[in-house]
Amino acid sequence: MEIEPGGPSFKRLAAVDCREESQAPMPASPATEAAVPDPAATERTAQLPPIDRISNLPDPILGEIVSLLRTKQGARTQVLSTRWRHIWRSAPLNLDCRRLPDDEDKLGRFVSRIISTHPGPGRRFRVPAYCLQDRAAKVDAWLRSPALDGLQELDFCHVYNYRPPTVLPLAPPPASVFRFSLTLRVVTIGRCLLPDSTVQGLHLPQLKQLGLERVSISEGMLRNLIARCPALECLLIYYIFGLRCARINSSSLISIGVRLHRGSGHDTDELQFRELVIENAPCLERLLRVDILDGLHVTVVAAPKLATLGSLYGEMYLNSTVIQRLPNDSLTMVAGAVKVLAVDIFCLDIKTTLELLRCFPCLEKLYIQQSIGGDLNLWKRKHQGIIKCLDIRLKTIIMRSYRGIRAQINFATFFILNVKVLELMTFEVDAEHYTRGFLAEQRKELLLEKRASRGARFRFQTSRLLRCYSEINNVRDLDLSDPFLCKR
Repeated sequence: MEIEPGGPSFKRLAAVDCREESQAPMPASPATEAAVPDPAATERTAQLPPIDRISNLPDPILGEIVSLLRTKQGARTQVLSTRWRHIWRSAPLNLDCRRLPDDEDKLGRFVSRIISTHPGPGRRFRVPAYCLQDRAAKVDAWLRSPALDGLQELDFCHVYNYRPPTVLPLAPPPASVFRFSLTLRVVTIGRCLLPDSTVQGLHLPQLKQLGLERVSISEGMLRNLIARCPALECLLIYYIFGLRCARINSSSLISIGVRLHRGSGHDTDELQFRELVIENAPCLERLLRVDILDGLHVTVVAAPKLATLGSLYGEMYLNSTVIQRLPNDSLTMVAGAVKVLAVDIFCLDIKTTLELLRCFPCLEKLYIQQSIGGDLNLWKRKHQGIIKCLDIRLKTIIMRSYRGIRAQINFATFFILNVKVLELMTFEVDAEHYTRGFLAEQRKELLLEKRASRGARFRFQTSRLLRCYSEINNVRDLDLSDPFLCKR
């Protein structure tokens, strides 16, 4: 429900809604009343068969549609009619094993049958990453099939909750993977070893999205791999090991997501990834910490277009000036390009928030997650001087897990009373709290009538707005203008 300050009460709102719903339809115009349908024409129209406009589309368009369907759905289009019988075979093959049989033997037979039936070319090939260890020879044979010629998307995906019978050592991906190097646009490599010999000589001129999941790679080879992808826009570093520090130099990268490795049954003597350094990324717009509790040390040296940052927690350095663990008394760094910021705060602390606003003077969207209770918001007098000096440009604020406790009310009231350009403030409320009485009480407690921005709107809703960190688990999730918002 959206509350417009100064608007009608809840009872009046309900009355208005009822009146609107009960209004009679507008009377028809004379021209409309005079138009009497011909019964014979109506009967002839009813007898005509429905027009199948989709089937009349050219084969290349139908093939593009079929190649976007799930594997089983795409294959089943062959039984629709004679018009569709050849479309699946002529369309680029989309072979995604996520929703195919769970049994390993059945999965193997299913994939082999599809690959032997389809003449190619290939659009997408996605198989569980454990196949690289359990059945490397079979995967190599699949990749050499003409059905996958010209492959654009290759995904060795991690299967959650899967535990192999025996933990095998990581091995390099099959050599047949690299026969697609000139056509690949999206690649996710999981559960494998990327030695120097694998990366040397590799060139991926069209690759735009790269995901590394549970991969062992050295610092030098990661740097070389990125350098050999001149069109790379999205990079997901997900539980990699074999290096302590990842240094990023790329003139094309737009989004980076990172999560630390916490152990997965592999050799514990491997170097553990603990530091990310963005040395030079002139096009970088989004930097995402996928796991806020990972203890990752992040340094941003040169990323002038960095506009989306989060979730800010722990230790992060930008422009060689340090932001220490929240809360902090002296955040002096200024990152003028950042407009979207996601923050996870243990205790809602106005002082820390004020310092963040000073660091990010162009901030327009702020997403706030409170980890524990606590009220450090005695701001009214103590911080008046700081407030007068700040030019707060926030337009959108989302507070997650809002319960209407005093700490949250005080925190939200600060923004309501001081942000003059605020357009929308949204509160995620648990269903158990979402009642008319709760909403009426919050309108009073939040002092909405005294808001600094007369045009501001305030919305309370039970549906989730912000994504959990665990939901950003694929490189495709980085290719969003605002990756923190739930997909609709």
